[in-house]
Amino acid sequence: MIRIISAALLAVAALFGSASAQAQQTLAQIKSRGVLNCGSNTGLIGFGAPDPQGNWSGLDVEYCRAIAAAIFNDPTKVKFIPLSANDRFKALLAGDVDVLVRNSTWTISNDTPPGLLFTNVNYYDGQGLMVRRKLGVMSVMQLAGASICVQRGTTTELNVVDYFKTNNLRHTIVSFDTGPETLKAYDSGRCDAFTTDASSLYSERLKLTAPDDHMVLVEIISKEPLGPLTRDNDSQWFKLVRWVHFAMLNAEEFGVTKANVDQMRGSTNPEIRRLLGVDGKFGEGLGLTADWAYRIVKHVGNYGESFERTVGSRSVLRMSRGQNALWTKGGLQYAPPIR
Repeated sequence: MIRIISAALLAVAALFGSASAQAQQTLAQIKSRGVLNCGSNTGLIGFGAPDPQGNWSGLDVEYCRAIAAAIFNDPTKVKFIPLSANDRFKALLAGDVDVLVRNSTWTISNDTPPGLLFTNVNYYDGQGLMVRRKLGVMSVMQLAGASICVQRGTTTELNVVDYFKTNNLRHTIVSFDTGPETLKAYDSGRCDAFTTDASSLYSERLKLTAPDDHMVLVEIISKEPLGPLTRDNDSQWFKLVRWVHFAMLNAEEFGVTKANVDQMRGSTNPEIRRLLGVDGKFGEGLGLTADWAYRIVKHVGNYGESFERTVGSRSVLRMSRGQNALWTKGGLQYAPPIR
């Protein structure tokens, strides 16, 4: 996802201050509060966006609900706190949110400031470009001399400059301060192309005046592994957030779904029995009950179900699994075993 480049991020780590010296018990605070505070996008269809009635949906939203289900056995015990790209890390470090699930890209500049920890990758993405169909362009390599709308001061801008330079393609960057300004400029015809993460392009295309008049080019010009972050002062909470994702992946791999999870508790497969808390006490190290993963699947579903419902074949975006398929299906999504 777009990442604002700012030296202020390092300075923001000072907010963490002495808190890093004394690990706070995040899970205990959440249980006492009775609700998970989840840092979310301000509005990205498919990942995190509220409808006019304030009901949130998206892949990242379901991750938050899965965490709440593991803790409370209730996926509704989540408060979604919309955060801009500029504010997201500051809010996490300041303790305004318990976890940041806001399609943030795992890079060294986002990972190394004091106080921040990426837990895993819940969506493998990459930067792409969108153009008008009437241009007759089918490849980025046909965009020599094109003007490109991009948000100013982001690595998205740096990526596109690097790519065009590497491929000896003349271009003109037309930059704007915010994402909405950038998209509006492209929609009005200020630029030949618009660039951001490929997943976001499918979402942003729906906001254009005539969405069907535009297409996303096939090339991916950067690596954008997206995932949640926690503060680095509570290893138990970090592991809990990480294993929620792993549980959803393992459930999909074993064919455990919302519809059959109760039946699957009677399975003789030892891996399924451990996953669903029938055998062993694998929730203890996370501060959870033995049936923590059962709760996740019962209330939210496995990773594949969540993907298809929010960004995949059953969503308005209709994106393919691609790199986000399970490792057994040629993708990159892979989870350690529960044993």
